[in-house]
Amino acid sequence: MSESANHQGQIARAPALPATFRAVLARALRGRCPRCGEARLFARWLKPEPACPACGQDWSHQRADDFPAYIAILVTGHLLAPVIIAMVADFDLSPAAVAAILLPSAVVMMLAMLQPAKGGVIAAQWWHGLNGFTRERPPVS
Repeated sequence: MSESANHQGQIARAPALPATFRAVLARALRGRCPRCGEARLFARWLKPEPACPACGQDWSHQRADDFPAYIAILVTGHLLAPVIIAMVADFDLSPAAVAAILLPSAVVMMLAMLQPAKGGVIAAQWWHGLNGFTRERPPVS
């Protein structure tokens, strides 16, 4: 770990960089800074912090755009497809009843997946050094 002196002269240890993309992704999916894992990645629901308060990583380079929504739609569709098939094949439900069950379920699932998907996209951009991010790796011992 690297060390730096803070404004009071005390030595502060910088958090270690993650060694694998899996670690970076796990941090971001939980809404934590992909670089240090210490601070929140999002200031609001889908708005990332301008910079990490713990490690100082600038998040203004990120360009997630619509990709998190596409991920949420894809995952929701794949998870609900077997449910739709089972509801139509095994139950005698009217189309209105199927819609009344599936539409709210789909909306809730997609909204729940948006922030983790955006965190994952931001983490991937940082890990691979895309869109102005500096590609960082922990030092090899």
